[in-house]
Amino acid sequence: MESNNVFTTNPKKKSKHLAVISLAIMGVGFVATMPFGDSIWGRLLQGGFEAGLVGGLADWFAVTALFRHPLGIPIPHTALLPKNRQRITRGLVSTLENDWLSKESIQEKVKRIAFTQRLLPIVRKGVHSETIQQKGTALLVDAINRVDTEKVVPIIEKELKSSLSAIELKPIVHSIVGEVVKNQYDEKALDVLLNKGESWIKKEETQYQLGSIAKNALDNIELDGILQFALKSFQSMINEEKLGSILQNLLLSITGRLRNEEDEYRLALVNGIRKELQGLEQNEELLEKLEAWKQKTINELNVTNKLTEIVDKMKAKVIAFIESPEFMKSYAVPYVESWLNALEEDVQRQEAIDTAIQKQIMSFVDENHSKIGQLVQENLDKLDDETLVDMMENNVGKDLQWIRVNGALCGFLIGIVLTVIKLAV
Repeated sequence: MESNNVFTTNPKKKSKHLAVISLAIMGVGFVATMPFGDSIWGRLLQGGFEAGLVGGLADWFAVTALFRHPLGIPIPHTALLPKNRQRITRGLVSTLENDWLSKESIQEKVKRIAFTQRLLPIVRKGVHSETIQQKGTALLVDAINRVDTEKVVPIIEKELKSSLSAIELKPIVHSIVGEVVKNQYDEKALDVLLNKGESWIKKEETQYQLGSIAKNALDNIELDGILQFALKSFQSMINEEKLGSILQNLLLSITGRLRNEEDEYRLALVNGIRKELQGLEQNEELLEKLEAWKQKTINELNVTNKLTEIVDKMKAKVIAFIESPEFMKSYAVPYVESWLNALEEDVQRQEAIDTAIQKQIMSFVDENHSKIGQLVQENLDKLDDETLVDMMENNVGKDLQWIRVNGALCGFLIGIVLTVIKLAV
């Protein structure tokens, strides 16, 4: 590295040295040709070197006067850049804002960019990158971990209760009745009741209970005249045991008939039950009571702890699934590829995405365009005169030094021409 620096010459210094060398050649040539002023060639060369020296000095003065006072002498209209710094800066910023980087030119350029077509290959390539996949997994896991269960659960609970409250009971009652009739649950329920009733009726203690109830009922009946006498006569002939036996046999006979699917009483009873069931959905009083019960139950329902447990378990399961190797390979990457393929074939969606991106960029440019000039102005204001002059001289100095070289060469040629004209005249 050091050897390279030794033998490498800065092009800017080389051009500056070339300008000095050209000026020195003209000066040396002018002095060297003075003794040969009597000959034609001597006069021609002397005229050329003289004009070249004048041209080189004039151009040196002009170039130097842009940046500083020549030889440190405060000659009027020299050191133009430091003296006119503010005006030059304002002009530069104005040109940058209004001409080179005007809002219209930037927006016109943005309109021509097909963002989707440029981004699709980048995204397609990136989706298969292991680094991108790892970062994507980490991003998803972080997003799920950031879900605040304490804030989410009340929202879920509120939506759950709102959804339950919005459920209409009339269609549910209609559906339940329809299922009951369709699957003959009413008849099955009747058979269960009959079986339970028959089992109770057959018990020995049931006979005594029935007899006791019947005896008490007969004792409390009050009739007029002969009917009361007949009732008293009947009571004297029968006891509780006989009454119980009669009622027991009667009830067993009734349950036996009702268990027969072809019995007319059973069919009438089932039809009556079904008619009552089918009328439930039109029973407004019942529906109002059910609705009140529903709302009360929902309002008293406390599922916060259970929902918190469910949400935490779901978060853990989702994170475990995302961190599993098959998530990216079998789900995420194929999904993204499918989406990219569909987007690649859908020109309208591409145009819509491009338009959305362009609008955002143009809106940003419109809001922040003035900051371009402010940024340039702030950066230029940070530089002192010496630094700014040195920066500009280093960036455009090469071309300016060639002005001095060209001035010396042109002066030399013009001097020869003028000498030839003088000799001719």
